[in-house]
Amino acid sequence: MNVLRSVSDLSSLPGPLFLAIGVFDGVHLGHQAVISTSARHAKEVGGTAVVVTFDPHPAKVLRPNNAPHLLTATQHKIALIRDLGVAHLLILHFDRTFAATSPGEFVMQLVSNSKPLREICVGHEWSFGKGRTGNLALLKELGRTHGFNVIGVEAVKVNGEVVSSTAIRQAVAEGNLVKATQMLGREYTILGTVVRGEQLGRKLGFPTANLSAHSEQFPPNGVYVAEARLAGSLHRAVANLGFRPTVNAAQAERLLELHLFDLDREVYGEEMEVRFLRYLRPEKKFENVEALKAQIALDVEQARESFSVND
Repeated sequence: MNVLRSVSDLSSLPGPLFLAIGVFDGVHLGHQAVISTSARHAKEVGGTAVVVTFDPHPAKVLRPNNAPHLLTATQHKIALIRDLGVAHLLILHFDRTFAATSPGEFVMQLVSNSKPLREICVGHEWSFGKGRTGNLALLKELGRTHGFNVIGVEAVKVNGEVVSSTAIRQAVAEGNLVKATQMLGREYTILGTVVRGEQLGRKLGFPTANLSAHSEQFPPNGVYVAEARLAGSLHRAVANLGFRPTVNAAQAERLLELHLFDLDREVYGEEMEVRFLRYLRPEKKFENVEALKAQIALDVEQARESFSVND
């Protein structure tokens, strides 16, 4: 996939251009409808389809103290968009200066750097430009002025409910991973980097990989049967998400730790994608470390049994 980083890079692509524009947090079924519609229209006339998104998430810049957790940080989003078969992705850096760009000015930048711009495809409620003053109606007006078509893709519904990043985020936070999976069109996963921890798990006989997630939404605290993709390989695991009350009562940050079965190498600094398969139990404070160790052994045994049933 060809990743572009500036609007001016569009001029290097053969026209006509068909742009699918959106934040695309989660790359859920609604986002996929926008992207696939644009790709189909481009293919019909031999044009070039380009997905256009933003980094960081606009809410992180516009309301940093009240920004939601992400369903997919940029690295994760890039991987998911690549998996859709997208050939060209334009990632625009979103900062205060970019946020001050008027809707008309933003569109003019796209028009002047496309040879030519044939179509813009967005979700039907998409807003853009300074103060989010641009909407689908204004975009269509600008399209008539500058000679490009505009498609507003209607909302996708699952079980009668509109698919949205907000709805999926809430489902994950509540532990309703079935609903999240249905709306995403894939299982919910978290992408992060393995970081060095206190190595308590190793001392207990169950070495763990500590994951530093990229601001992504966690499900509820507890112990899960999980799978982790690491360097292209899939590893079965048991995961603990929470505050580790037995060993660190004052800990303020939620941690995600995974004991990967049958892994015998160091993985610090590597990217890991985690999939939660089954909730085993809530996190709890044990009387002592030995009691914790005994429970972890039971968790691992239960997780292994869970996998053997499905083999």
